[in-house]
Amino acid sequence: MPASGPLQGGSASNLNMNLYATKKTAAEGMLDIALFLANVTHMKTVIEQGAGFRYYIAVLTLISFSLALQIVAGVLIIIIARLELTLLPSCQRLLNFLNNLTTVIIVLTFIINIIIAAFGTQRSCLLRWMFQRFVL
Repeated sequence: MPASGPLQGGSASNLNMNLYATKKTAAEGMLDIALFLANVTHMKTVIEQGAGFRYYIAVLTLISFSLALQIVAGVLIIIIARLELTLLPSCQRLLNFLNNLTTVIIVLTFIINIIIAAFGTQRSCLLRWMFQRFVL
């Protein structure tokens, strides 16, 4: 039996906005966890390279700031999910503010991670080694 809903031509009354918002918030949380783990791995790589890495302090500072922002965003996402489950009319304004704040924090985290990626890590020269070993 095909799905019926407002997007498939069914009635709009079948759409549960609270359930949709909760699922969206949970998906944001999972993406935040994935980015958090990627940043932890990147930090481990930079620490293993040591202070000889050209942008060692800058990258460690940016990664630390990004991790802190991600923790704050994760806590806010949990708070938003809990408030959406109760959805008191008096919480609407607070919920909207927290949602906007979380969006701003996630955008800042995204921009910081772009800057971190621009610094990169030291090249391992793997491509040059493979070229010399197998081509020449």
